[in-house]
Amino acid sequence: MPLPGSRCPKEIQEDYERNSGAMIVASSLQIVIGFSGLWRNVTRFMSPLSTVPLVALTGFGLYELGFPLLTKCVEIGLPQLILLVIFSQYLPHLMKGGRNVFDRFAVLFSVVIVWIYAHLLTVGGAYKNVSQATQLSCRTDRAGIISSAPWIRVPYPFQWGAPTFHAGESFAMMTTSFVALVESTGAFIAVSRYASATPMPHSVLSRGVGWQGVGILFSGIFGTGNGSSVSVENGGLLGLTRVGSRRVIQISAGKFGAVFASIPAPIIAALYCLLFAYVGVGGLGFLQFCNLNSFRTMFILAFSIFMGLSIPQYFNEYLSVKGFGPVHTNARWFNDMINVPFSSEPFVAGVLALILDVTLPPKDNTTRKDRGMHWWDKFRSYKTDTRSEEFYSLPLNLNKFFPSV
Repeated sequence: MPLPGSRCPKEIQEDYERNSGAMIVASSLQIVIGFSGLWRNVTRFMSPLSTVPLVALTGFGLYELGFPLLTKCVEIGLPQLILLVIFSQYLPHLMKGGRNVFDRFAVLFSVVIVWIYAHLLTVGGAYKNVSQATQLSCRTDRAGIISSAPWIRVPYPFQWGAPTFHAGESFAMMTTSFVALVESTGAFIAVSRYASATPMPHSVLSRGVGWQGVGILFSGIFGTGNGSSVSVENGGLLGLTRVGSRRVIQISAGKFGAVFASIPAPIIAALYCLLFAYVGVGGLGFLQFCNLNSFRTMFILAFSIFMGLSIPQYFNEYLSVKGFGPVHTNARWFNDMINVPFSSEPFVAGVLALILDVTLPPKDNTTRKDRGMHWWDKFRSYKTDTRSEEFYSLPLNLNKFFPSV
């Protein structure tokens, strides 16, 4: 994205205008599906069994952003991973008095130490005679984000130009928005688990999807270049640090956001190795409610997880080798509508698991219990558990406009 105040080439300008228009149209999909309650009706068919592949691959499916990215500068990425494990898992048990400190601030402590170490390597000339790619991955002074980021900046609508609307690109973006909707559902469920909340009411989950659509609408209006979705790493951060305060996100803007954005990518990749793993294992936690001795259960889990990894691998390899996806026609928007969904691990696994779980005929009257539905039955009513009111109520008495029952 161009820096504020700079002029774009005509082609880039047109791309941003088309992208903004497509996002504005695509936002309507999540807004309608979410606030109408349609997604609530879909998620009612979900069980702990069909939730496992969706949530697990929401985290584990991002494995390419972990160790492969870390190895682009292994001398700072690997120390970051080791220190993070030590601070978060070992020191809390060795130093009982500071247990909460190390649990809560493991990320900050380890990042600061490795960042200083990486800066010493940079100013010491360790990367003077290396390739440009290595310098971009390892050096701490190449981003230029801190110096260019303003302390306070007020964006305004259509700052990169008036949006343009094209039917094909709008449909392609709507498909991408639906994929993001499914992936976000998996992250929502993982976050609710780590927040010690009750199983998320279907109405609240649908409402969250609607608000995510509103976020995409604002993204298109303000020309961010990408839409809004759940931050999967924040779900893992909740599991790692047990800190779920929204104030942490609110202050991460301006210069503060620029400081964190300037951290070398291998350090961030080391964090992802734990954060994405936490989200993935949050999905595996639902296995405790399923009967793993049932062959129906084992088939659904095995087939959906395997295909959720295998199909996207085929689509991504095809793209990397030939430069285009398996579906390659003269209509780029149609190609994207097919290639994008099948390149997403959680989308393929989650949709396949839900279809199999709903359509496979039960073998006996214990199938409902094998799926884990008996565990969710008592939470079907929003008011059953007092924690539901605590975690899922809207502020400022807005529940009367968006009821949860």
